[in-house]
Amino acid sequence: MKLLVDIGNTLIKFAIFESDEMIYKSSLENFSEVNFNEIIKKYNISSAIISSVRKNNDELLKFVSSKLPFIFLDQNTKLPIKNNYLSKDTLGKDRLAAVVGASILYPNKNVLVIDAGTCITYDFISSDKIYYGGAISPGLNMRLKSLNTFTSQLPLVTLQENTIPNLTGNTTNTSILSGVIRGFAGEINSIIESYSLENKNLKTIVTGGDYKYFDKLLKYKTFAAPNLVFVGLKGIMDFNEKI
Repeated sequence: MKLLVDIGNTLIKFAIFESDEMIYKSSLENFSEVNFNEIIKKYNISSAIISSVRKNNDELLKFVSSKLPFIFLDQNTKLPIKNNYLSKDTLGKDRLAAVVGASILYPNKNVLVIDAGTCITYDFISSDKIYYGGAISPGLNMRLKSLNTFTSQLPLVTLQENTIPNLTGNTTNTSILSGVIRGFAGEINSIIESYSLENKNLKTIVTGGDYKYFDKLLKYKTFAAPNLVFVGLKGIMDFNEKI
């Protein structure tokens, strides 16, 4: 069995695959040697792949290297797609894994990947598996925190699941939620429209934990893929094992 680790800005997410089936998925705020050791033993892990957007991964890498062979996804890792991104060393590895996942889920299609997490990222991969790049924008919580941080009186508002804010807020809190969430959705709709005009038969995949806050405000058809990064990591792992 294979262990896939996606180290994000806020969580360490990991999944276990048996062949092409994900049989387990979980997350931690910080690395725990005890937890990872239990997982490796319980599922008889034979190899792993690790993707990280954090700067310091020494503790986890040292632990995994002492237990089993693994791939650390970086700018030198061989990929099943062509990467035309110019600054490969600064490209978030979650973005890279996501577009690989998109090419696996929708082969021979132009795909826009929207990942709504700490930041919201937009990434485009063409039907011939060429990744061109995309855009990075502040995520929902980052926008809410910035209003509180850079003003003297605006409160820090908490997101509420399954609640679409009214267009016209009648309190400061609801006005903030309306502006942030509806503005967020408006940005996404605009970018989908722009990519659709330039690329025929565009598929749009949405992933990331904040998708649930704005999905009902989208005007365009999208496909939810909560495990997209793991699909991509598995694809990268399989590709390298065949080389």
